[in-house]
Amino acid sequence: MERIRQILVTLVGVCLLGVVGCNTENWFAPQQTMDAPVADMKSTDSSELPDIQLVEAREVDLVENVVQHRTMYHRQLRALRDYYQEHGYDVKRQWADTELAGVEKTQPFKYLLSAQIPVDSLRPASSITEADSMYEHGRELMIEGGHRVPGVYRRDLMVKALSTFVDLVRKYPSSDKVDDAAFYCGEIHKEYLNQNSLAVKWYERAYAWDPTTPHNARFQAAVTYDYRLHDRARALELYRAVVETENRNKSNVSWAVRRIDELTTELATKPATEDSTAQPVSKETRVPADSSLSDKSKNPTKTGS
Repeated sequence: MERIRQILVTLVGVCLLGVVGCNTENWFAPQQTMDAPVADMKSTDSSELPDIQLVEAREVDLVENVVQHRTMYHRQLRALRDYYQEHGYDVKRQWADTELAGVEKTQPFKYLLSAQIPVDSLRPASSITEADSMYEHGRELMIEGGHRVPGVYRRDLMVKALSTFVDLVRKYPSSDKVDDAAFYCGEIHKEYLNQNSLAVKWYERAYAWDPTTPHNARFQAAVTYDYRLHDRARALELYRAVVETENRNKSNVSWAVRRIDELTTELATKPATEDSTAQPVSKETRVPADSSLSDKSKNPTKTGS
């Protein structure tokens, strides 16, 4: 009887993974504890810190200060760890290692979105060998990380793939792979990092850089605006663009046509003062799966998805 119960518990767990997805990166990571004196991050024992002036402060200045200070904190902590290691202070070196490991697990945010996504005026012009290699490497990292494998993925590999695609765009802005790289940046942000505001920006760059991109960037942006960001007006605009210019996939077009009808009625009947972007999404809604074109259906000069 106990054996049957264990099997049932395992089957339920596997089913849940298939439904909600799971980042397996930290499944077997050791949990660190340390018997050491703990400091308060909100105060300092050695000196008084100056007040942070918010009057007439600009966002860009505050963000730059955060970036500089957190980078310096990381560098100083590494230097302290190295000092203890060089001088044989093993206990304190372990303390510094533990704190450093905690810092490196913290997710730092890039608060100025416009600063990290290139302008929309790039145009793919030619095949560049180095860019092609970077693109293929990024795709390999995604596949290795579990792209298109239901339920399970490696977040660390997805982050590496994202970095590879972003580097490609920055180093080779005239490459004919920039729209491909932008699309997969959007996919990673949406599917694996849950960063929907960044995802739609990258999708928009994909079709801005190449209006004939073979990827379903407009459709993916529309769905993200519709069901994740709840910006119905923007979603409606993009669904119309899908029908007009991105009509290769009949399933996507059918979905877009239906949502155009539903959203047009919804937006027309809402009071002008009511926020039409705050409506929740029914759990029964099933958005078509990503159906970007395969390698064989793409332009011969470009590598497909």
